[in-house]
Amino acid sequence: MSPSKQSTPRILEPELLPVVSTGDNLRPVPPERLTPEGLRARFAQTLDWSQEAPEARIKAIGGDPRVASVLVALVVRETGLTVLLTQRADHLSEHAGQISFPGGRREPEDADAAATALRESQEEVGLASEHVEVLGALPDYLTGTGFRVTPVVALVHPPFALEADTLEVADIFEVPLAWLMNPANHQVRLFQWENGERRFFAMPYAASEKQAPYFIWGATAGMLRNFYRFLAA
Repeated sequence: MSPSKQSTPRILEPELLPVVSTGDNLRPVPPERLTPEGLRARFAQTLDWSQEAPEARIKAIGGDPRVASVLVALVVRETGLTVLLTQRADHLSEHAGQISFPGGRREPEDADAAATALRESQEEVGLASEHVEVLGALPDYLTGTGFRVTPVVALVHPPFALEADTLEVADIFEVPLAWLMNPANHQVRLFQWENGERRFFAMPYAASEKQAPYFIWGATAGMLRNFYRFLAA
């Protein structure tokens, strides 16, 4: 279930909120795990690890039909793996302008979480499934809007062509996996209001000094943080 608007006000300008901590004291992911071979080996293992504790405002969903999947698409580039992300269109009623993985709600014809992620990625950014090598999935992620999201992790092998569905996607871009898996780049930001506070992860990324950063936060940053915990365990 989602919290009421009175208990948790909507965050309108997250990039302006203060940074209260970063992960610069945490151990980095070994570089060999950030390769196709290392990731295949990692997902083949049974690991003892735990994801980040959900925010207090997020309740267990049990039986809720709002089930979804996203594709954590790791593009195999000569310079290293990158993560394929999208910026949502500004006219959308929910999460307008936010950074997200390709993905969406499960449909009855979807055989499993991976099928949902692949179908949605084809619809949103034109990513053909023949270029995608599914490695596995991270634990389900509960969102404040009442979704149970399965992050499906996959390698994407070039060459491939993308075409954004402009009704949903304003931009498609890639961020180096090594940058996202460096805990020093993981910020915790604080939102306070009269009756409480909320802390959330943020990872502002700029490809160059001349470019305004993509502000990765909310559920997308939370799932990336869990991916870090999985790889660093």
